[in-house]
Amino acid sequence: MTLTDTRPLAAADTDLGYPSSNVAAIPELADHWKKLDLREILSRPAAFLSVSQSNSLYKPGGVQFAERHDLRGSLPATVKSVLAAREAANFVSFNWIGYTVFRQEYPQTDFDRVQYEAWTGGLDATEEQIAWDNELVGELRELVRPGDNEFYECALQTAFTGTGLPLELSRKRVQVLVITGIHTDWCIEGNARAARDHGYLPIVIGDATGCQKPEFEATAFQRINQFFAPVISSDTFVELLKG
Repeated sequence: MTLTDTRPLAAADTDLGYPSSNVAAIPELADHWKKLDLREILSRPAAFLSVSQSNSLYKPGGVQFAERHDLRGSLPATVKSVLAAREAANFVSFNWIGYTVFRQEYPQTDFDRVQYEAWTGGLDATEEQIAWDNELVGELRELVRPGDNEFYECALQTAFTGTGLPLELSRKRVQVLVITGIHTDWCIEGNARAARDHGYLPIVIGDATGCQKPEFEATAFQRINQFFAPVISSDTFVELLKG
């Protein structure tokens, strides 16, 4: 994880040559997923999970802004996916899952303590700055509706431990989880793995996610797609929901 200071970048820093989308890195579906009817699966009771899509990653001054996800396409792909899911009657649960890098108050093992300290130990941030860094980015805040769930991960890279998510999914008899967010090879992969272990059918919207660096994404997609969950594009997701 790359940490920055809390000063906004100058306008001249905005054109850094990042790809505007990682959709080209999404692999062909693994052969075993091709045996499935994803259109039918996406008609089953479903939940939408947006993970760690905060000011920290998308807005100047964010602790993780140097990764420049604001330029890399995951946010518009997420907006497109959320809007499509809102139109599908079978999406019965929308979950906005935060991930803070400021974890001084979290329960910690010795491993957690030294790792969390490495993330933010050198930053002199106020409570107001931390609260802003953790906030759901405005483009997604506009899409939150009454009845949606908002909470933070409590464990290293999964929303299934120490949160109300398992009970939410169980009570609403959810079968399918559609996952977006940051980082592909961390919280997204971790939640896809956990979803499988809990008996759910996770689907990752690849271009609505991103790794710390673009060059990591093809490998992350390949691993997730081969072992844990189909990885598809936001355009494919929208098309599959049309029925």
